[in-house]
Amino acid sequence: MEVLRPQLVTIDGRNYRKNPIQEKTYQHEEDDEDFYQDAMEYADEPCDAYEVEQTPQGFRSTVSAPSLLYKHIVGKRGDTRKKIEMETKTSISIPKPGQEGEIVITGQHRNGVISARTRIDVLLDTFRRKQPFTHFLAFFLNETEVQEGFLKFQEEVLEKCSMDRGVDSSIFQNPKKLHLTIGMLVLLSEQEIQQTCEMLQRCKEEFINDISGGKPLEVEMAGIEYMNDDPGMVDVLYAKVHMKDGSNRLQELVDRVLERFQASGLTVKEWNSVKLHATVMNTLFRKDPNAEGRYNLYTADGKYIFKERESFDGRNILKLFENFYFGSLKLNSIHISQRFTVDSFGNYASCGQIDFS
Repeated sequence: MEVLRPQLVTIDGRNYRKNPIQEKTYQHEEDDEDFYQDAMEYADEPCDAYEVEQTPQGFRSTVSAPSLLYKHIVGKRGDTRKKIEMETKTSISIPKPGQEGEIVITGQHRNGVISARTRIDVLLDTFRRKQPFTHFLAFFLNETEVQEGFLKFQEEVLEKCSMDRGVDSSIFQNPKKLHLTIGMLVLLSEQEIQQTCEMLQRCKEEFINDISGGKPLEVEMAGIEYMNDDPGMVDVLYAKVHMKDGSNRLQELVDRVLERFQASGLTVKEWNSVKLHATVMNTLFRKDPNAEGRYNLYTADGKYIFKERESFDGRNILKLFENFYFGSLKLNSIHISQRFTVDSFGNYASCGQIDFS
């Protein structure tokens, strides 16, 4: 990160400069005190766009946040909250653990309330980014034709390439879980799940209907590619997904959905464009059939998991199956899928969806 081009953090549509600091690894709640000092390095530009209510006692502002993040505003022994209160001359009321509600900031001076609100938002945004992904937006690719095509691909690869280093049946995707990911999400409450459903519905009304024409998108799943730069040491092999009519409509649709969710803060901006792919082989599956690609790095409580991977030699597979045809299907729904869950059909459980037709 360059000094003259610092990272920008977007909160409620406002951009804040994140000044270069020495990174610290957050591990336990006891680190809150040290982390507060770092976080406040770039909370030096109070936002004047917050809604601040004038009361007979002074000024008041509220912050909506999932209860899971309250502890990061409180800090060890309440030290973080006390620091903010002291430095901004405000009083901060936070719901008790396990209770949903609003964080309420009150103070005699409007600028002090705005400053406290800015600091709290920066902390909430920072700690949200440290939470493991809980959900993802996706198309399901588990229609019968594609599942049968995938099983044929698996059978032929094992028949012709099983002698290649690292290739065995354990690294193939579960055909019932074939999907195309649009973006990963951190949803920490039922309210945030509902907000995501509403956001997806607005996307449908504002541009998805126009792009899709109110009809399913007819696509083909054909051809394979690998993620890294060495075909002799592959960790992830994926099938490519494209429109049957050769248009760019699917790419345009998913990119606009991703852009909308990034702007809302519901998903972290990692890419400017969605890489259209369906994972068919992944070395993480070798030891954990429930692994979920590179996103399976944290447990539900946020602890980092080191996953040792044994790559496979994909050169023969890429040569023999470069243009393998898995099948065609109609994409008619975008799902809000929950990680580490299974529905009655063997796919990821869906918390909500929109349909094109």
